[in-house]
Amino acid sequence: MTIITRFLSLAVLTLHCVAFAAGCTADETSTTTTLSTSSSADASESTKESRVLRHAVFFSFKESSSPEEIDAVAKAFEQLPSKIDSIVDFDWGVNNSPEGLDDGFTHCFLLSFADEAGRAEYLPHPAHKEFGDTLRPHMEDVFVIDYWGDANEVTDAKSDDETELKHAVFFKFKDDASEEDVAKVEQAFAELPNKIDSITDFEWGTNNSPEKHDDGFTHCFMVTFADEAGRETYLPHPDHEAFVELLKPVLDKARVLDFTTK
Repeated sequence: MTIITRFLSLAVLTLHCVAFAAGCTADETSTTTTLSTSSSADASESTKESRVLRHAVFFSFKESSSPEEIDAVAKAFEQLPSKIDSIVDFDWGVNNSPEGLDDGFTHCFLLSFADEAGRAEYLPHPAHKEFGDTLRPHMEDVFVIDYWGDANEVTDAKSDDETELKHAVFFKFKDDASEEDVAKVEQAFAELPNKIDSITDFEWGTNNSPEKHDDGFTHCFMVTFADEAGRETYLPHPDHEAFVELLKPVLDKARVLDFTTK
């Protein structure tokens, strides 16, 4: 073999090694990219799984309806989770807010669905329609807000005799309120659980109900206390009062209903 031939053979061999090394590097990069994308997708799925769709429903009743008839309506609603599988959690109670911002609504129901498909199954369900027939002769008005909440709250099952106080707050902002000012209100409300110890749970969201019974309210904030004593600490708390002052310039109307879960 001549020197030139040997040189050419070594050159070819070197090129093969370089190509092989480059190929290995490319494969490793591709694998890393795929893993990175997969991790991102997993994080996104984790976020989705941490949410649950809340369906908050409030009724006012006709003066002609007796307490027994109203109680029968509440009991009929209470039976729906046993008839409609897509309801993953259910609480209800009678309004006991001391703030006078309930607009006459007295009965509060909070249903949860895993997703919008669960709600889509619920709304036209025969059992739900049957309940509507029971409700209709006695209902004066209805208020409905749906929002995305925290699924972890569903899994934290309470014992049969354990209750908590739900403080449901709804806002309708002024037409000229800027997105920045609304965002400041959202952030300030979300910071209250870090400042007021009597808040045991908190979630909020913007309305996405398809039913058109929201009365123009766009935001729901669900604040939970262990009992009425927790609420008594919260309402006059300096941080809550400071939040109210921040809210006033951009607020058109507030609606508040409180209920102790049954």
